[in-house]
Amino acid sequence: MNVVKWLGPLGLLAALVIGDQIRINRPGHKYRLTVTVETPAGARSAAGVLSVHPDRGYSRNGSTVTRGDALFVDLGAGKNLVALLAHADDKGLAPDDINYVALRAYNAAGHKASFSAMSRMTGAVPVTGSLLPVLATFADAADPATMRVVKPDDLEAAFGTGFWLRGVTAEAVPNGLWPVDFGGWLGEPVTRGIEAKLPWLQGPGEPAATALQAAGLASAKPFDAREAFTRK
Repeated sequence: MNVVKWLGPLGLLAALVIGDQIRINRPGHKYRLTVTVETPAGARSAAGVLSVHPDRGYSRNGSTVTRGDALFVDLGAGKNLVALLAHADDKGLAPDDINYVALRAYNAAGHKASFSAMSRMTGAVPVTGSLLPVLATFADAADPATMRVVKPDDLEAAFGTGFWLRGVTAEAVPNGLWPVDFGGWLGEPVTRGIEAKLPWLQGPGEPAATALQAAGLASAKPFDAREAFTRK
């Protein structure tokens, strides 16, 4: 009888704890990043949904984080273009800029968006200039040491005549019923798949660091090299 007496309060407490964890960890917004490349055989593209999570913890010692995977565009004939989850400036890699790609792209397009309003934005906007993440390619996708940086305005230097970057866009998508956003009316989940394209990411050692080093990419502050490719 005493157990039954406590079932109600315990159930309410559990609901409050679960609800609070959902509040803390729910994405501030999601956005779809799309990369399209023109090739001699026609346009090739890849798209993926990323989620951006502000720090809502009580300690406020955390930071805004992004979850998702880098985009891998299969250009055919063994060629590929990868949009990393990192930017670069004159100090090296800027791993935190990926958190603000969609926000800054909407503002650059004249939408005057705020971080808190991003989940209500609609329509795709161009991602250009310094908003573009680092673009790279692998001469051999199975070998991280073959990664090289690709200049957005000169894909022909990396791939040959007839290759050019048609565009990169960002589009806010609904958060859905996170954390059960499994697709359909529940909402689009974060896109995964880079580990299938670059299987060495799951291998021993530090292959991601090898890839960044081979491409001449270094961070001015401590940075887990795997986060240039995938963020859990």
